[in-house]
Amino acid sequence: MKKNPIETVLGILVILVAGLFVYYAEQRLSVRPQQGYTLTATFLKSGGLESGNDVRINGIKVGSVTGIELTPDYTARISIDVKKSVSLPADSVAAVVSDGLMGGIFLQLEPGKSADMLKDGDTIKQTRDFKSLESMIGDVIFLATGKEDE
Repeated sequence: MKKNPIETVLGILVILVAGLFVYYAEQRLSVRPQQGYTLTATFLKSGGLESGNDVRINGIKVGSVTGIELTPDYTARISIDVKKSVSLPADSVAAVVSDGLMGGIFLQLEPGKSADMLKDGDTIKQTRDFKSLESMIGDVIFLATGKEDE
């Protein structure tokens, strides 16, 4: 059997591209422990938030959702990891928000003004629940018609 140098080069190129793809996927998708601190927040409506979703401040990713559990009083307790370089005041607010009509769900942090900072294991006391598109449209219709609940 005769070896063609073009086939050899093409085979090496395919193996290199496959290796780069595997490396990229591992770097992008692997769940590695963050070098940060863990916080929790409790919500009545989690809006489909899942482990792995982003935690953002002003659109910039500062951490990840690491866990969601149902509490005995039927609320959702969300655990998050926040980068060590990000210090959050104790009066910060956590809100479950959507990234637009076709976007995903993420946890938005709004830093407060307190001099006291949240530490590893603390709970974010102020939260805002997820508000669905249907609920927002209902609010707009209610305001536009001026009708009150009967």
